[in-house]
Amino acid sequence: MTGDGFRAIELRGLGDPAAADHLLAPTTRPPPSPEQDQIAIAVSVCGVCHTELDEIHGRTPPPALPVIPGHQAVGRVVARGPAARRFPLGARVGVGWIWSACGECRWCRSGRENLCPDFRATGRDVDGGYAERMVVSERFAHPIPEGLDDDAAAPLLCAGAIGWRSLRLTGLSPGQRLGLTGFGASGHLTLRFARAALPGSPIAVFARSAEQRAFALELGADWAGDTTEAPPEPLDAIIDTTPVWTPVVRALEALAPGGRLVVNAIRKESHDREILATIDYPKHLWMEKEIKSVANVTRADVAECLEVAARTGIAPAVERYPLAEARRALVDLARGGSRGAKVLRIPPD
Repeated sequence: MTGDGFRAIELRGLGDPAAADHLLAPTTRPPPSPEQDQIAIAVSVCGVCHTELDEIHGRTPPPALPVIPGHQAVGRVVARGPAARRFPLGARVGVGWIWSACGECRWCRSGRENLCPDFRATGRDVDGGYAERMVVSERFAHPIPEGLDDDAAAPLLCAGAIGWRSLRLTGLSPGQRLGLTGFGASGHLTLRFARAALPGSPIAVFARSAEQRAFALELGADWAGDTTEAPPEPLDAIIDTTPVWTPVVRALEALAPGGRLVVNAIRKESHDREILATIDYPKHLWMEKEIKSVANVTRADVAECLEVAARTGIAPAVERYPLAEARRALVDLARGGSRGAKVLRIPPD
């Protein structure tokens, strides 16, 4: 913090961050004042997610420019609104993609606030965690278990939680065969959760780089190959964590009869869309194969993910960057091939 406010990285326009360095710029904002049930958080770590790339490239609903990105933020409560009672000052908390929902629609009442038409996303619709300070309703903040340090907890708030939700949506039982396409931040955590939740299940990983395939085998995958390769046996479910269409079509080929493809992506890039024209009903969809998308996460997903990770010792591999190098972290993420997740570290005042 400076004497006039807090430091942050601000998104000021849409485009390719690798080609235009003005899209993400350092800024200083006035200290936020939490209202009603809100809390103010001194952020220590914020994960860097592919969703930020989708946001900057214009593949998500338009962000509220200028906006501070980041939706995997961990820090400590430094101020509370007059109605905030859930967390004491100094409590360690995290904020994920879901910043708020209406609380009244049928989706919210059934615990599926991720489908709420008034869903507001952290770092897209409101300021997020690429900053020294942020505010959020205490209802949408999560206590961080003692067994997780800040670096480990941050990617769990989105990459981990969306992987956990995807795993549950497969409907698999222990012993059934699981596939993962893509092996970045979410994929490598999903494999760890699958090992804990599905004992005896063979796990196949499809990844574009040799380094990622080697990393998958290191973390316990039974087989790892390129997207174009066939697994040793047809798979009962596959979770797709990639930003493109080609792995979706290839995954449908690799499903066993009655298998389910769970697509874990907010948006898909369009450069390989022509492969959709190659979908052949008997080859890709017949025999009661299913496709199910994942729409964000609920608060319950985040809470369960954090609890399981702390209890079982699951922690992401992380690559650390200073806050000032947020653009470099995003460009590196877009290039792919990294082991695990990327986080921005924000030193204390």
